[in-house]
Formats: sequence, C-alpha cells, structure tokens
Amino acid sequence: MRPAEEGAPLDVLAPGDWRAVGLAYLALAKPRIIELLLVTTIPAMFLAAGGFPDWQLVLWTLLGGTAAAGSANVFNSVLDADIDARMRRTRRRPMARDLVSPAKAIAFGAVLGVAATLVLGIGANWLSATLALVANLYYVFVYTMALKRRTAQNIVWGGIAGCFPPLIGWTAVTGQVAWPPLVLFAIVFAWTPPHTWALALRYREDYQNAHIPMLPVVAPPVTVAWRILAYSVLTVAVSLLLWPVANTGWLYPAVALLAGLAMLAEAVALLFRARRGLVDAELKPMRLFHLSNSYLAIVFIAAALDPLLF
Repeated sequence: MRPAEEGAPLDVLAPGDWRAVGLAYLALAKPRIIELLLVTTIPAMFLAAGGFPDWQLVLWTLLGGTAAAGSANVFNSVLDADIDARMRRTRRRPMARDLVSPAKAIAFGAVLGVAATLVLGIGANWLSATLALVANLYYVFVYTMALKRRTAQNIVWGGIAGCFPPLIGWTAVTGQVAWPPLVLFAIVFAWTPPHTWALALRYREDYQNAHIPMLPVVAPPVTVAWRILAYSVLTVAVSLLLWPVANTGWLYPAVALLAGLAMLAEAVALLFRARRGLVDAELKPMRLFHLSNSYLAIVFIAAALDPLLF
C-alpha cells in the first residue's frame, strides 16, 4: 500500500478519455483499502469452515464484500472531497480534481451498495448482507459525517466499520455470529489506531491543513507514540485470545506471537525516536505503518492455515 501516490495514474490521462473515466470511478472505490479488508474476510471463512470453504461461496462473498466496501469508499470520497483537495497525500483523488461529478459519484456508490446487498444476500445469506450494510452506514454516517472532523478519537470508534469483514466472512459460512469472529473483529479494532496514527504522524501537516483533528495534530509525538504502543500491546493480547476461543493448533499462536513481537518492537522504536525529539518524517512512522499491514495479513493467514493443518 502506497498512500502517498493514491490516484497518481490519473495524471497522465485526459479527463475526457474513457480509460481515464474508468480509472476515476475505480479510484473512487479506493481498491487498495478494499484489498486490506478482503485479507480479513477470507481467513475468517477458512476458520469458520474448519478447512476449505465452498469456492462459490467465497467468490460471492468476495464480490459482495468488494462492492460493499467500494460503495462506502465512494460516499466517503464525495463527503471528503474538500479535505482531499487540501491534503498532498490525497489531492489527486477524482473528487478533489473534479473528474467525477458528485451526483454521478453518489449514483455509483448507491449502485454498488445495492449490488453488494443483493450479491451477499443471494450468494451467501441475508445476515452477511445486513452486516455489510450496517458497516457501510456506520462508515458513512458515524465515521465520515459525525466523527472525522470533530474528535481525535475519530479513528478509534470510526474504525469499527473496518472490523466487520471477519464477521461477514464467518456468517457467510455458518449463518450465525460466534465468539471466534468477534475476536477477529476485536483484533482489527485494536490494530486500526496504531496503523492509522502512524500514517497520520507522517502526514501530520496534511491533516492539520485540512483541519482534521487526528491525534498527531492535537497531541505531541511522544503522546502519540505511547498511544500507538498501548494499542499495539492490546492488539497482540487480543490476537492471542483466538487460540483458546477457536481452539486452534500451535501454528496460529506461534505466528501471532512472533508477528506481534515484531510489531511491538517497532512501536517501542517509534517511541524512542519520539522521545529524542524527532518529528514528522524523521520519526520514520511509515515503518510501523507498513509493518502493521504485514502483521494483520500474517495473523489472519495463520488463522486460515491452522485448521488445514490441525
């Protein structure tokens, strides 16, 4: 994931070009964010099935989940167009560059949302479809409209929307909610703040210019680093709960522990750099950001592989 270059391919294309239009609509859905969500959906399906889930069910769940996440991202792009235009990291996004009109973008988001509900409802079950719809509504109305511009706790509570994919994947297989997917939900919940705050540390001036009260904007780097470390510890602790709750074999806890130690080591290193008085890029927060991406993927892949081996 390379957030500093979002939308870059659109710069070399004429706005009236059909290919440019297609890329603009694709960029509205933020496919790189969707990739991360899918990483938490598929492993939950393997864990729920105790092995390989039905491939057709996986296909329908991924299609529906992709459309659902894309829909939420499109509405977010429309509502945050003014913010994106002020931030260096996001100023090349389609809405910030007027490549797509708000009306057309809203229509596109609505079509994706309806398609997601129908695909998940018919291809999987209506519980999964309902969960996806709830996640979308939460992301748009609670995070984007209510929290993002008002509180430094925006990503803590707003990040709940990104925790739903494991629940959707699990319920697609089983038709019901259980403790293991709730633990997976909690892992993503605890992981989201350190992941996002690391990015916000790197682009603190961007958020400041856009008047978004992300924690690194309203608090000194040392405070942010301490919070990142605290949530990283919580992430690792919660991840290990899956071992007894899902009754996994030794592979999952071993991988989760090793991956967690790596993430904690980088969080501690970030804190040391902050205490030395380093700021912005000198803090090297993107090291934690990229490591956290790998951490989440590794932990969830381990959860998927474990039932295949034990």
